[in-house]
Order: sequence, then structure tokens, then C-alpha cells
Amino acid sequence: MKKLMLTLLLCFSHCASGDGLPDLGDVSQAAINPIQERQIGQQSMMQIRASKQYLNDAEINEYLNQTGNKLVEFCNEPSLEFEFFAVNDYSVNAFALPGGFVGVNAGLLLITESESELASVLAHEIAHVTQHHLARMVAAQQGDTMASMAAIAVAILAARSNAQASQAAIAGVQAHAMQKQLDFTREHEQEADRIGFETLLKAGFNTHAMPEFLERLQHATRLIDGNAPNYLRTHPVTSDRIADIENRVSKQPYRLLPDSLDFQLVRTKLIGSQKTAQDAISYFSDALTMHKHGNQIAQQYGLVTALLRNKETERAKEELSVLLKQTTTQNDAMLETLTGKVKHAAGDPDTLDFYHTAVQKFPRHLALIYDYADLLLKSNQAQTAVKLLIEQITLHPTDVTLYDLQAHCYSQLNKPLEQHQAQAYSYAWQGNLHGAMQQLELAKRAGGSFYQLSIIESDLRELRDMMQASAKK
Repeated sequence: MKKLMLTLLLCFSHCASGDGLPDLGDVSQAAINPIQERQIGQQSMMQIRASKQYLNDAEINEYLNQTGNKLVEFCNEPSLEFEFFAVNDYSVNAFALPGGFVGVNAGLLLITESESELASVLAHEIAHVTQHHLARMVAAQQGDTMASMAAIAVAILAARSNAQASQAAIAGVQAHAMQKQLDFTREHEQEADRIGFETLLKAGFNTHAMPEFLERLQHATRLIDGNAPNYLRTHPVTSDRIADIENRVSKQPYRLLPDSLDFQLVRTKLIGSQKTAQDAISYFSDALTMHKHGNQIAQQYGLVTALLRNKETERAKEELSVLLKQTTTQNDAMLETLTGKVKHAAGDPDTLDFYHTAVQKFPRHLALIYDYADLLLKSNQAQTAVKLLIEQITLHPTDVTLYDLQAHCYSQLNKPLEQHQAQAYSYAWQGNLHGAMQQLELAKRAGGSFYQLSIIESDLRELRDMMQASAKK
């Protein structure tokens, strides 16, 4: 845990010069260094995680990271750490933060017609990060602390998604006023296209998807006058830019690649979440009967999910049986997670055994981990759950749900120090430093060993330093 808090402190550090402020110097000569970029991105992510913008769905975010990391492997900075995440916004947009954080709106996931189209957008955003485009623009604002630059970065994103709401998004930052200064230049976009294209090609995706996606968005814009998707406004598309992409693509053979099952399941999950449970049941039932709306397996998955939401457990079991017969050759973590949810809802006696096997089969699928830990808690097996969660926190040290579950486990085990300590880390990773300090004070009052109390005191000092750093933005 101590290592975690030191990692968290790095996000708030000043990288200070003699006067206690970061010495950015002449940004035309010296850009923000990679450590500072990561700090800016991480602080921005804390604000995003704490907001309603963050789509806290482990399966959607895991899919984005799997797809994104296939591309990162072939980008021009493969050693750079990336994190891909979904945004709970059904407008069409995607964006990059300094330090390797890439957000994808739910609306963009839904409008893409193939996995290669989605990959083309991710490759473009990855190039913005590796070429340090946004970092240079943030540095050019001459912010006086890492915290202030993180606020600027989030304000830019707010302005790009909703110009009217941007000023309320980050207090004290004139995001709307900066918008024209901070838009990507034509050169930035062309560079991201060129490098993104090379990444897409090396990763084995269909490069023809890149111009196809942009042209479809442009066509939709012409049909709905004055209502351009956010993606076109934040990544301006010119005829020269499309011509350049098409010229590069024309030299490559057309590759008709099948989409992964997870691409279809993630999109189906988003479609269902937009509807009431009853409307989703009707939608997917109609699609299956009429053989429309695309992939039949995904539609069956959507139907089972909707039935669970509507508490129609027996019918969900029947439809799940149909789904699993259709996917006998599939070894998919999302299907395993859905199976566990149905078993749990139905009260099947072998549910715990099922989850025990499932997490061994898919040891990094967080949705399974969450459900298994919760079920262990309900079965009064908190000690087993704690062991599982400690292992997962090592792999996912910024995951607040894991800390929340851990706090519940320690509460059941009557370990107040550990309970409040885990809750403190959850709050800290969401940027709620005051709440984190309160939890650590409660942990200290609970009493513990000299070693435990020393860690808590050290964590409290670090949090106070973070509060001071944040106050200077």
C-alpha cells in the first residue's frame, strides 16, 4: 500500500524549480517531459473518474484496452504506457490526454461499423499522444503547477464535448476562451493520420476503414446541416486530409477482416443500456425473430442481459442456454461473466464453484472479479475475497471498485484500520483528497501495529502535500 501512495503522490508532485513552481522555461525550446505528461494525464483522469463522464464498465474498458494495446505494440513509442477508457456520452467523439490516456465516447463506439474503423480512430489518438501534440499545447499555456495544467487539459476536453458546459466543468479555467488557441492544427491532424495509418497497417487491421469512417461522418453532416459530430469539429476533416489518407490507402490491398465477438458484444451492451429493460427485451426479441440488426450471437447476449435487468430469471436461463449452444467454440470472458450473473440470479447451488473456475480461466477480467468478490462477501467468505482483491490491486492499482470491495471485506472481518485505509485509497484515486484524509484519520483512531500506524502517518503527510500542490493550481 505504501508503494501505491508514493505512486499517487507522483501525480501531484510539482517537479519544482527553486521558487517551488515547475520551471517550464521556453516551451518552444523545452517541452514537458514524459514524467510530467503522465502526471498531467493522471490528475486529469482522477477528475474524469470522479465525474459522471466516466463510463465505469469494466468489460467495455477492458475491450478498449485490448484493442488499443494491439495498436500500441506497433506505434512509434511502444514502451509508453497507455490507458483506454469509455466516456458516458452518446455524441460521436474520441480524445487523447497527455501521458497515454485515450477516451472514447459511447456514441463513437456505436457509430463504428467495423472493428477496423474503431481501430483507425484509436491509432489516430495514439499518434496524438506519441507526437506529444496536446502536451505541447498545454505547456504553451504556461500553467504554474501540474494541477493547473491537468485542469486545463480536462477543460479542453469539456469544451470540445460541450462548449456551453465547459466553463462549469473546471472552476477557474476559461476553457471556452482557449478553445481556438488549443485546437489541433492541420499539421497535427495530418501527422496523426500518417503515423496512425502506419500503426493500423502494422497491427494488421483494414486500413481502408480509416477514410471510410471519415467519409461516412462527413456524409451524415451534409444530411443534417449544422449538426456536425463532435469528432469532426475536434478533428477537422478537410478535402486535402481525406485525399492524403485515400492516397495512402489505395496502395494497400483491401482486407475484409471479421470483427471480434467482443466488438459485437460491447456495442450490444451499449445499445441495451440506452433502453429500458422492457424496451431492450422487445428490441432484441424483434431483431432475433426478423434476423436483423446484425450479429445473432450478440443479439442473443443482449436479450439475456435485458431479461436479467427485468428480473425475468427463468426466461434468462432459457435464453442463455440457447446462447451457449450458439457459442460452443467461443472462449469468451464476457459470455462467462453473463453466465455467472444468470446463475447467481437463479440461486444455482454451484455458482461459487463456477466463479472459482471462471476467474482461473480469465484471471484479469475485472467484471468477473467484482462479481466473485461480491458473492464471496455475501457467502461470509470475506477472507477469501480479501486475498483475491489484494492480488488484483497489484495488477490494477488505480481501480477504485477493487478498493471499495476490499473496504467491505475488512468491515465484515471487523478490521476497521484496514477498512478505512482501503476506502482512503478509493477516494484518493478519485481525486477526493479530503475524504481520503478523513478515512486515514479514522484508520489511525482504530489502532494498530507500529508498522501500520507509521504507514498511515506517512500517507497522511503525502496527502497533505497533494492538497497543497492542488491548492496552487
